[in-house]
Amino acid sequence: MVSIGYFLSSEEFGPKELVRQARLAEEAGFERLWISDHFHPWLDEQGNSPFVWSVIGALSEAVSLPITTAVTCPTVRVHPAIIAQAAATAAVQTEGRFILGLGSGEALNEHILGDPWPSPGVRLDMLEESVEVIRKLLTGKEISFHGEFYEVQEARIYTLPEQPVPIYISGFGPQATDLAARIGDGYCTVLPDADLIGRFREGSGGKPVQGGLKVCWAETEEQGRTTAHRLWRNEGLAGQLAQTMPRPRDFEAAASLVTPEAIGEQVVCGPDLDRHAAAVREFVDAGADEVYVQQIGSDHEEFFRLWGKEVIPAFRG
Repeated sequence: MVSIGYFLSSEEFGPKELVRQARLAEEAGFERLWISDHFHPWLDEQGNSPFVWSVIGALSEAVSLPITTAVTCPTVRVHPAIIAQAAATAAVQTEGRFILGLGSGEALNEHILGDPWPSPGVRLDMLEESVEVIRKLLTGKEISFHGEFYEVQEARIYTLPEQPVPIYISGFGPQATDLAARIGDGYCTVLPDADLIGRFREGSGGKPVQGGLKVCWAETEEQGRTTAHRLWRNEGLAGQLAQTMPRPRDFEAAASLVTPEAIGEQVVCGPDLDRHAAAVREFVDAGADEVYVQQIGSDHEEFFRLWGKEVIPAFRG
């Protein structure tokens, strides 16, 4: 049976508001949390980007829901040894209810220290090596590591959870999905793609799959479409643009070509809860075990009230 979680958007909301939304989500019956990890928002209009590890600390005291980063990039901006320490602390704070979601990242966040942005294949190689570093450190043993991309000398993490931190890997194509199946404890995706999920399942021996989507509940479909376009028109960009453009203003320029109608075709907008439930059902039918939903814009109180009353119960036996 699918588990329904809430997707906290670090690009759109500040730390206190994210904690407030998490409380509302728990009260409404959502069973777990995703939280994004960004240095920049995609668009200036989104307006936020708090440090995710500080927010997770606050969430650990505010709610009892499991938390997954969706997703952290451990390759360029932050060294994997630091990510390992952060993940261990988060797992202790949440009493083991933490999953480290990892991905190969975007130039938007990773270019800020002046490092070159590698090609997709190299990024996946870096991700694989970073996972090796993180897993070694999460054993609690002192390690030294001399890899192609990373160096660790005589490092040991002392604050550790009782159980190993699960590591889920994000994937948007066959190569990344195969890597996730080979090195991950689970899979993160924002595509209800039965072929990719099936590919992961076959390659991993049936490990868990998390899927995430956005909706915009509003009193009318037009209002929802207008809000979704204003805040998330970057969702309409195709190909590798989202991975390669370095600045929010680059996304602003590219997304100027995306129409409200195009976003309305990608994001469920408006008050029709059957359509909201159908968007979740796409992920369920594709094979996801957990589905996380983000409410774009405002109206969170009404969104949580209605989802808690009508949508979530439809997915419970």
